[in-house]
Amino acid sequence: MAERWPAPFSTYRTRVPEEWLDYNGHMHDASYLVALSEANEALFDALDLGAGYYREVGASYFTVEYHIRYQAECSSGDVLTAETRVVAADPKRIRLYTELKHDDGRLAASGESLYLHVDRQSGRVAAMAPDRYRPVQEVLSAHAGLGRPRPVREDR
Repeated sequence: MAERWPAPFSTYRTRVPEEWLDYNGHMHDASYLVALSEANEALFDALDLGAGYYREVGASYFTVEYHIRYQAECSSGDVLTAETRVVAADPKRIRLYTELKHDDGRLAASGESLYLHVDRQSGRVAAMAPDRYRPVQEVLSAHAGLGRPRPVREDR
């Protein structure tokens, strides 16, 4: 099933808008998080675990940790793409590593995130149903050959 899940997952593409800039004319530090988060949401949507999943099942992934490394400045109009790897997962959590890149391939930022699967009715972390978790396992398997990128935290 690896053909279905590119390694790494890469569908996110955006052009840096003016509202993402700081007073220096460069992308504001919080805007990097917006772009990285949008890239991760693209993966969740592809896994059918985005907004539709929330409406259908009443559960969703909640971000509980995010670590960003800023590598290069971005300016208005720059085209950015993202590559996301699933580096760890189980039915209650998923850890992603995402690289945000300039259109020419230069690394702009990397982000490592940890999400917990939360049942909105109980407000607690809950395992997702096996049929919904299966595609996550497929992506994890497809991405296993990529190796662990640095600086992925080893403590979880």
